[in-house]
Amino acid sequence: MDRSLESIIRRARGSTTGALVALLLSIAPDVDAQSALPVDTIKLPGGFAIEVVARVPNARAMTWGAAGTLFVGSSSEGKVYAVTLPPAGSKDAARVQVIATGLRAPGGVAFRGSALYVSAVSRILRFDDIEAHLADPPKPVVITDRLPSDGHHGLKFIAFGPDGKLYVNVGVPCNICEADPDRYGIIARMNPDGSALDIYVRGLRNSVGFDWDPRTKEFWFTDNGRDNLGDDVPPDTLNRATRAGLRFGYPYCHGGTIPDPEFGRKHACSEFVTPAQNLGPHVASLGMRFYAGNQFPAAYKNRIFIAEHGSWNRSKKIGYRVTMVTLDGDKAIRYEPFAEGWLQGDSVWGRPADVLVAPDGSLLVSDDHAGAIYRIRYGGS
Repeated sequence: MDRSLESIIRRARGSTTGALVALLLSIAPDVDAQSALPVDTIKLPGGFAIEVVARVPNARAMTWGAAGTLFVGSSSEGKVYAVTLPPAGSKDAARVQVIATGLRAPGGVAFRGSALYVSAVSRILRFDDIEAHLADPPKPVVITDRLPSDGHHGLKFIAFGPDGKLYVNVGVPCNICEADPDRYGIIARMNPDGSALDIYVRGLRNSVGFDWDPRTKEFWFTDNGRDNLGDDVPPDTLNRATRAGLRFGYPYCHGGTIPDPEFGRKHACSEFVTPAQNLGPHVASLGMRFYAGNQFPAAYKNRIFIAEHGSWNRSKKIGYRVTMVTLDGDKAIRYEPFAEGWLQGDSVWGRPADVLVAPDGSLLVSDDHAGAIYRIRYGGS
């Protein structure tokens, strides 16, 4: 056994899983990425397998380039990465390149044509013809700098919709407050050049993930519930917007039926759109995607996968997993775990932040805590 690895193991004896991983990552950065993370603790349905395919510090939102480059935002690093993944079954390592630095919390990435769009709190930037210039990235074009600059709930998730517009969330600058409804607690949209900004839906606390049903093109999104009402109240939510102009419950009503103790007297829950599915309380539901691939069994087609970042504000931690919502038409009929094991007892070694379907139909999961990209594939029972 290598002496450095032997020393690490001696020092880690008696540690929890999370502490062991932290020790491995801090002391032995040269340890193989797959062996340095205990992916064998992650439980999946029968026939599925998970592997680490890239190490990306503070990996958050993901998007695909037209030529197959995986772009990953890293909010705490202030960087954007371009990742070339090896094919499934290959022993080759991923190629990871930094294409942008010095940005303020670049938590969102989206791709259109040949350009990469990156959110940086109050700004959205565009990197033109980026896949042809990964080694010499162009200077970004600012398409808007009109978004709120607040740091609280300041990360912006972005994606292009079926209408060709760029959608972006704006969270509220607080836990619970009556923020300006024309500026905060919204999901807005704009033309690709930043013009014609308008509000699509209101009444949200902080939505950090959305997608469109590939069958109906209807808009679905996650939303994080408020804090300080106890361990089990309120739930996070999965929501469906059938058209523009709808209003959801924040800050007056939570989970469709729970009046807020501070603001609930001002508006009844019946005034707002009811969530499509209540999720776990404080699970911090972030990225979500419809499964539109063909690598998984047919029963998984059009199910919604959600990255649950995990609670920080409960006496007993929950979340730290990928969950799945099954639909019957446009109705959610089941909410259940799909991949869990980043939480071991009360020790955490990873936190899912986003999910993304790969061109080959596998499912990628980003982890901003362990600094990793995982690939989940189906190989038969």
